[in-house]
Amino acid sequence: MNFDVLIVGAGHGGAQAAIMLRQQKFEGTIAMIGEEAEIPYERPPLSKEYFAGEKPFERILIRPAKFWEEREITMLLGKRVSSVNPENHCVTTANGETIGYNKLIWATGGAPRMLPIPGGDLPGVQGVRTRADADAMKAASENSAQIVIIGGGYIGLEAAAVLSKFGKKVVLLEALPRVLARVAGEPLSRFYEAEHRAHGVDIRLGVNVVAIEGEEHATGVRLADGEVVAADLVIVGIGIVPAVEPLLAAGATGSNGVAVDQYCRTSLPDIFAIGDCAAHANDFAEGATIRLESVQNANDMANTAAKAICGDAQPYSAVPWFWSNQYDLKLQTVGLSTGYDDIVVRGDPAERSFSVIYLKQGRVIALDCVNAIKDYVQGKALVTGRLVLGREALADTSRPLKELVAG
Repeated sequence: MNFDVLIVGAGHGGAQAAIMLRQQKFEGTIAMIGEEAEIPYERPPLSKEYFAGEKPFERILIRPAKFWEEREITMLLGKRVSSVNPENHCVTTANGETIGYNKLIWATGGAPRMLPIPGGDLPGVQGVRTRADADAMKAASENSAQIVIIGGGYIGLEAAAVLSKFGKKVVLLEALPRVLARVAGEPLSRFYEAEHRAHGVDIRLGVNVVAIEGEEHATGVRLADGEVVAADLVIVGIGIVPAVEPLLAAGATGSNGVAVDQYCRTSLPDIFAIGDCAAHANDFAEGATIRLESVQNANDMANTAAKAICGDAQPYSAVPWFWSNQYDLKLQTVGLSTGYDDIVVRGDPAERSFSVIYLKQGRVIALDCVNAIKDYVQGKALVTGRLVLGREALADTSRPLKELVAG
């Protein structure tokens, strides 16, 4: 087999790359290799609506099967690429198939980062990345009296919210002094800690996990102080490991992800990389090389790579955004808060509708908006405009943010 464009990875980035190629009137052959048997589907609902049973799988498909057929996009599913040969412009799958390409888009995302501790691979220790993961987690939770979640990031908190709604006893363990410590300021962390505790989640901060207890199945989580927290199911939500080993082995530049330029090109000829696994210099991180694990980044990088392949090269410069649904709270984030030196809280967290605005040298670099959609929509211009505004004006809820932009 040989294709004009071969896309490795059938998640958000891979799907959007194929879609954009056809929208750009690309007439060559396109194939998408997916490790799972399913056609492309949305990942964020796996720890939210899909896990909660609020959306069936058909409703989280990125496009129905007929869509891909009509656009003549070949789906090579249930296959994993094990090696890349950039000189011969081909890849080899785990079962020995060789597939050729003219251009390659690497959109593999990553695998759940698991705990390298005794018992970390026991049955009953579950990561969250695929439909199969979510199905296994849901099935196991139905017969679990107490569930331990390791990691106080978005995945862990979203899973905790769903499980507490199911009436499960949930213990959430976080090694850092607060939840969301790597991605948000203290006001947001403390708000979510209070919300989860009000819903019965036992949040424990500053605790280190040293082992998973059990013989044939996980039965508990051992902490550094010797305590064993009983667990019928252990959910691990501590990030991902970017799936880039075949590219790095083929000589691509990178370490924590594969390095790409402003057009999503790797150091290997005719190979692009997009999404969670692509390390890039981001304008909104002041040019620092980062990986962004978000749907926005995957889709926008896919558009960048597809346009470059079609001869309409435009540098990647999209503003980052994220979201999280927990209970009846919708968190929307725009920008990157990394490196902030000041915080303004706009609104009253007690009313469960407020925004946290992050400043660096007086300039707005990011907003976290909880049940505050107007702040989120209007605040984007503060970030993209790199505006310097007074703290009092930002905190004044009587003044819409768009008024500050106009001023």
